[in-house]
Amino acid sequence: MEDDEDFVDLYAMLQVDPFCERSIVEKAYRHFAQLYHPDHSDTADVDKFQEVTRAYKVLKDARKRADYDRAYAAEKGIDPAKPQPRDDIVIDGSTAVEDAEIHEKLLLALYKRRREKAGQPGVMPYHIQNDLDCSDESFDFHIWYLKSKGFIEITQESELAITIEGVDHVISSSRAEAKEKLFLEQSTRDEPE
Repeated sequence: MEDDEDFVDLYAMLQVDPFCERSIVEKAYRHFAQLYHPDHSDTADVDKFQEVTRAYKVLKDARKRADYDRAYAAEKGIDPAKPQPRDDIVIDGSTAVEDAEIHEKLLLALYKRRREKAGQPGVMPYHIQNDLDCSDESFDFHIWYLKSKGFIEITQESELAITIEGVDHVISSSRAEAKEKLFLEQSTRDEPE
C-alpha cells in the first residue's frame, strides 16, 4: 500500500472479519470472484472483480497481510494483536450436544433470513461460519449434516438457504421447546411448599 494512496478497507471489500483465518479470506474471495467474474453474465462486474482480486492478493500473503494489518490498525484505531487460532478442540461426550446447538443456531439464522428476505434467502457461508466461530472442518461437518438431512441447500450463488424441511424442523423444535418450558413452569407451581 503506497503512502499517497487513500486507505481501502480490504476486509470490508471481502466482507470478512479482520481477525478471520486465511481460509475464510479464501472462501470469501472465491465467492465474490465467481459472482463478479466477467464470464458470469448475470452478475459480471469487472471493477469489483479486480477489487476483490487485489484484496485477496494482499490478504492471502502472510507478509503483505501483516503490513496491511498495521495500516488497518492505525486507520481504525484498534489493537493489532490478533487472537490465536484454536487448536485445542477435544471431542468428548458433550460434543454431540454442542453440535446440536450449532445446528439449531445455524437453522434459526437461515430461518430468520428467509422470513425477512424471502426473495433473497441465501447467506454467504463464511458469514455464518464466522458467527458460529467454527473451524473449517467443523463447519463443513455441520453443512454436510444439515444438507444431507434436507434442512439446507446451497443456492446457485453458492449461498446457504433453509429448505421447507428445515423450516418445518425449526417450527417443530420451537413448539417442543415451548411445551417443555410450559411443563417446567407448571411443575414448579405444583410443587408443595
